[in-house]
Amino acid sequence: MAAPQITTFLMFEGDAEEAMEFYIGLFEDSEIVSLSKYGPEGPGPEGTVVHATFVLAGQRFMCIDSSVSHDFTFTPATSLYVECRSEAEIDRLHAALSDGGAELMPLDSYGFSTKFAWVNDRFGVSWQLTLP
Repeated sequence: MAAPQITTFLMFEGDAEEAMEFYIGLFEDSEIVSLSKYGPEGPGPEGTVVHATFVLAGQRFMCIDSSVSHDFTFTPATSLYVECRSEAEIDRLHAALSDGGAELMPLDSYGFSTKFAWVNDRFGVSWQLTLP
């Protein structure tokens, strides 16, 4: 019996497609694999994401635009952890992901990493960036 597939699933409220486009522009080996949108019949606003699958740096993700408003959103308790290959890469990702977002731990050396940052991007998704 094959092992189950485990995929990170992100729930947005109206900007899932914009977030996917932003993320795939940041990482190599990234693409939107499938995308279905609500039509005029709903139940979500027309043009928002019913379901999408995308790949970031070879890693599969799924997302939706919830058709229901919730009292919760993303939390830093769950974050996407990125091991960067160079100082230029961590600087580029930090600048892009923190733009319009919130810096939880500024880009710096923290002992456990030569360069590290923890940010919430403008969509609310939390990212930990490290240069080992």
